[in-house]
Amino acid sequence: MEHRRTRGAATRSGVPAQNGPSELGWDDSLYRSDDGGAGADPYADDASRTSGPPSAETSRQAAGSGHRRGGSRSRKAPRSRRRRALRWIGIGTAAAVLGTAGAGWAYYEHLNANIKKDELNLSDAKLSKPQANAEGQTPLNILLMGSDSRNSDENVKLGGAADTRGEKPRADVQMLLHLSADRTNMTVISIPRDTRVAIPKCTDPHDGTVYQKSEDIINASLTHGGPGCTVATWEEMTGISIDHFMMVDFAGVVKMADAIGGVPVCVDKNIYDKQSGLKLKAGTTTIKDEQALQWLRTRHGFEDGTDLGRTHAQHMYMNSMIRELKKGAKLTDPGQLTGLAEAATKSVTVDTGLGTVKKLYDLGNELKKVPANRITMTTMPWDWDPKNKAHVIPKPGDADKLFALVRADNPVDGKAKAPTPGAATATASPADPAAPKGEIDVSVRNGTATASQAAVSGRAKTIAGRLGTLGFTRAAPDTTPQPQTDTTVSYPSATLKGDAQAVAKALGLPDSAVRSSKSVTKVTVVIGSDWRSGTTYPKTAGGSGSGAPDKAPSTSSALNGADTSACMKVNTYPGAHYVW
Repeated sequence: MEHRRTRGAATRSGVPAQNGPSELGWDDSLYRSDDGGAGADPYADDASRTSGPPSAETSRQAAGSGHRRGGSRSRKAPRSRRRRALRWIGIGTAAAVLGTAGAGWAYYEHLNANIKKDELNLSDAKLSKPQANAEGQTPLNILLMGSDSRNSDENVKLGGAADTRGEKPRADVQMLLHLSADRTNMTVISIPRDTRVAIPKCTDPHDGTVYQKSEDIINASLTHGGPGCTVATWEEMTGISIDHFMMVDFAGVVKMADAIGGVPVCVDKNIYDKQSGLKLKAGTTTIKDEQALQWLRTRHGFEDGTDLGRTHAQHMYMNSMIRELKKGAKLTDPGQLTGLAEAATKSVTVDTGLGTVKKLYDLGNELKKVPANRITMTTMPWDWDPKNKAHVIPKPGDADKLFALVRADNPVDGKAKAPTPGAATATASPADPAAPKGEIDVSVRNGTATASQAAVSGRAKTIAGRLGTLGFTRAAPDTTPQPQTDTTVSYPSATLKGDAQAVAKALGLPDSAVRSSKSVTKVTVVIGSDWRSGTTYPKTAGGSGSGAPDKAPSTSSALNGADTSACMKVNTYPGAHYVW
């Protein structure tokens, strides 16, 4: 049976260019059989692509899965300062960082106009932001996306599949970048494109179309009104509040690789992938231009031919690119950087809160604080979908642990979290006496949803009722969604710490479950996925009671940013002809 690419069940009507995502292109195909059904051929013809990190900085001299089984306006800035500003290019792992170093205001505004913008979150339910540390810092969570659109001549030329031009794009590449509050470490989580998830209700900000909540593979979320629905899907799946998104296309990848003089990559055998066109000899090769795009698109030629191998290749590329960017010596030619700035600003769509060159540049300055050896690339742990073996689902337990680490702003590399200045003093301060139980306002939220399980209906009401019988008559359920692994009791100020401790004790929660949070206005109980039934907290529950996980699970295939020994395994499937 011949297998071809398909876009899934979502309607693929054209999207006007001014709406933003329609001009982007990121190839990563699905497959179908001749009758439109899901194909099972592990080596079906698929030209795939990923989110390479196009980024740019401007110059003062300018004037203006499917996972298949086997599937300053100052014009006289000192030259040294100018060069330092130009030296950092990229956002670290796969996004665009743009900067102005004494560029003319007109050109600065020109670049701003190039950047396409869209709304951050299109759902009705949005997560609360994480609490700040003692220094007033909060973590940054940025969703990096690439679409499979062919709605520009350049992207059709680079990616082919011209017959799909005009169709709604799908977010075939999705990576969550988490920058810790103290800026000491960074985690990237990739998700296979064919992960089956719940896509929340989303409203298209351009035409008002309402897309009801549905179940589909995650790359279809982009067709439900734009990137803001993909953000909403991630928040619902992971319980991680997302601050910004970036979506990029082919042209940016090619320009970025060329601008930094190429990116070193390694394969363990000679490889020729006919689908992507990638042809390399065994060992390390510095790739750039279209060859870099071929590397990022290759799926069949790596490992077992599935989206997992391609994800690992993307991680290797990004880690290597970060190391090259940190060297910075190759990014000093003003003319080259001007062209790069043009290409990158035309190749990126961001949320409205990140829609200027300055904001992107400031973000880049935050991201570059993280040393390479504290950057960890991971892939969401997964299992085959029992409903459709061409798809995957988040792996129960392991996926939740990885998400919990990010929610708690804990490093995933197993290294101890740096102590926050002033934290010891805050912890040691005695709590004010608790108020009478009947005078304590308590909000109870249902956080029992996980990446693989829906929230247990009525849990907030049940636990609020239990608190009522224990004398906390002002306890009430709160419908704000806040999925998390561990059950917690948060309080907004030191004067309410004693109240929170009293609530935790009544429910049988350990002292470690009580924590200060600036994101709540009263004592707030969040029932985590560690307490999905009953009215007394189970003594054997994980999460707060046993301490948060201290390292990403082995199933996340973690790769450290300083690891220069990584080398992709070439697929030697008999008859596949990927080795030459």
